[in-house]
Amino acid sequence: MKKTILITGGAGFIGSHVVRLFVNTYPDCQIVNLDKLTYAGNLENLKDIEDKANYTFEKGDIVDATFIDSLFEKYKFDGVIHLAAESHVDRSITDPMAFVMTNVIGTVNLLNAARATWKDKYEGKRFYHVSTDEVYGELHDPKEFFVEDTSYDPRSPYSASKASSDHFVRAYNSTYGLPVVISNCSNNYGPNHFPEKLIPLMINNIKNKKPLPVYGKGENIRDWLYVLDHARAIDVIYHKADDGETYNIGGNNEWTNIDLVHLICDVMDKKLGQPVGESRNLITYVKDRAGHDLRYAIDATKLMNKLGWEPSVTFEEGLEKTVDWYLNNWDWISNITSGDYQKYYQEMYS
Repeated sequence: MKKTILITGGAGFIGSHVVRLFVNTYPDCQIVNLDKLTYAGNLENLKDIEDKANYTFEKGDIVDATFIDSLFEKYKFDGVIHLAAESHVDRSITDPMAFVMTNVIGTVNLLNAARATWKDKYEGKRFYHVSTDEVYGELHDPKEFFVEDTSYDPRSPYSASKASSDHFVRAYNSTYGLPVVISNCSNNYGPNHFPEKLIPLMINNIKNKKPLPVYGKGENIRDWLYVLDHARAIDVIYHKADDGETYNIGGNNEWTNIDLVHLICDVMDKKLGQPVGESRNLITYVKDRAGHDLRYAIDATKLMNKLGWEPSVTFEEGLEKTVDWYLNNWDWISNITSGDYQKYYQEMYS
């Protein structure tokens, strides 16, 4: 194997798609997937590649510095793609310290291990930190977009923890010369998305005739990106970006939450063979989330112009693919909602 790359959080939603892409695209690279297998980590996401010669799974917690140091000593990683994070805003509001520990302390543990292992011999090395557009705060002007030098203004414990980790990554580049890159991405959707998130939650609830909870009046706006396009962007940035650079990744697909829910309802009605409009009757407006940012929107011009990446599907195409995947893989979502997915792998790696 020419290189060994650590991908953290590789059993999660975005991480599993990145792991699969790297394992299949770079057979001469050893890909090590590190995941704690919390509620959001599911190795069922990677059943199709688990026996590949260039794939290895390690169960562990990035908060455990001793474990991280031993992992770097074992594999002598040439690169790190760091996706492991607590990411659900609602959970950050009820338990902010969990986000501080994983997103801040865990990131610094990885930075320290990379620096100690590489010992200032940085040729061919790279630490890639995957972040979020939520660090920028919210937008009020409909003509305004987040760009790479937009000032940080995090407004939830989740986004504050990610902003802090971004700052540490940049500080290690400035102070120690560690070769780093950062990307900040808009909302992702697609196969294997954990069903507490908006799109899979709506799909699951429509299928089971349950209420569709919408915060406030549903006026919050998000930019949506198909997860496979995000994985492709990470591949391009990891291999082509200059050290110290930041890239925004977005789908140029802005939707208000209520318009998005209406679209999901109509697509599901068609797929389930029921009258169009039937699922909209399940919509229920609930009290808005504390500190709920009004609008996020990414300008990905730098990534498109400098590295040649662009989204491969429109939102409507991606949503159709996503709905089809869930309806064709209902056992997957049933195992998630029942909790059965955790039992087998937790016992295997206990």
